[in-house]
Amino acid sequence: MRVAAVADLHCGVNGTHEMNRLLEGVGDAADVLALGGDLTNLGELDEGKALAEALVQVPIPVVAVLGNHDHESGLAPRLAALLTGVGVHVLDGTTWEYDGVGFAGVKGFGVGFAPHRLAPFGEAAIKEFVNVSVREAAALDHALASLESAHRVALLHYSPIPSTLEGEPSYIFPFLGDSLLGEVLDRRGAEVAIHGHAHGGRLEGFTEGGVRVLNVSRHVLCRVPGGREWTTFDVPAHA
Repeated sequence: MRVAAVADLHCGVNGTHEMNRLLEGVGDAADVLALGGDLTNLGELDEGKALAEALVQVPIPVVAVLGNHDHESGLAPRLAALLTGVGVHVLDGTTWEYDGVGFAGVKGFGVGFAPHRLAPFGEAAIKEFVNVSVREAAALDHALASLESAHRVALLHYSPIPSTLEGEPSYIFPFLGDSLLGEVLDRRGAEVAIHGHAHGGRLEGFTEGGVRVLNVSRHVLCRVPGGREWTTFDVPAHA
């Protein structure tokens, strides 16, 4: 299976034409389109409708997770329902299996990377902040564990490793990802994990256990020589 992937679409209210341009040719190049969050700019329903008008024209299945921008207006469940209504498989601690490949997805959260990951200590606000990340990692763990597919792809918005964030200011790394996500990937297994969120990061890295991680932010992909605003990878990977 060939998967096309992109994140950080940031579709605006009048963004249908731009999304059509961005996704042009994806149906000829891949079997599935995977979206790694920040599908809209402010999480507004009119933005979701504009994106849906473009996605409904994509001739291959679409699977996605939401990002932090999609939560901005407090309408994330309605936005997800809107996209689901046009056939997009929106994952939130859930899975989707297609042609022998299992997809598991969560948004994730940003509290940093071991050994300097933020600890749930002190004020209640800090504990709750960290517990959000724990719940996201647990949801990914459950989703991956539930898949019976031999080949697995993880969809995230926040990064599971720091290396795909290189190029961003180092002081914001803790807000861009969480090493618990990487630990889950290594424990449960995945061939590829995608994420976005880090517009200034770099394309590829690996977890400590060797899971391939791709930062598929469209802003990153645009900087790849000869690249375009989405990339493709094969599952299983070709030798």
